[in-house]
Amino acid sequence: MSIEVLLVDEDVDVLDIVGTFLGQEDGFEITTEADPETALDLATDGDFDAVVSDYKMPRLDGMELCAALRDNDIDIPFLLFTAREHDDVADAAAEHGVTSVVQKGTGTEQYSVLADRIRDAI
Repeated sequence: MSIEVLLVDEDVDVLDIVGTFLGQEDGFEITTEADPETALDLATDGDFDAVVSDYKMPRLDGMELCAALRDNDIDIPFLLFTAREHDDVADAAAEHGVTSVVQKGTGTEQYSVLADRIRDAI
């Protein structure tokens, strides 16, 4: 069984890197999108098992994207993958229906943590 993940980040280099690492995880199928408004349409119309989104994006940030999905009765796991400190966003994220916040960092272990959180959330 595959896990369909929609990965959202305005930085296409980040999409490539994170998409590559998550795509190497057993059973993960990754769809990437740089425009959060398009991602909202994809998630609303698609059959994704989870959404992973950056927090700070133009026009629609990660928490607003999550809130918009919840408003459309899309109740799949939503994970923020952000460089911001966890404590800075955790409370607001919970209020917006975010399932989990994962800290971006250096090295590759962050991608294993992200993959584990996706599996746990599903």
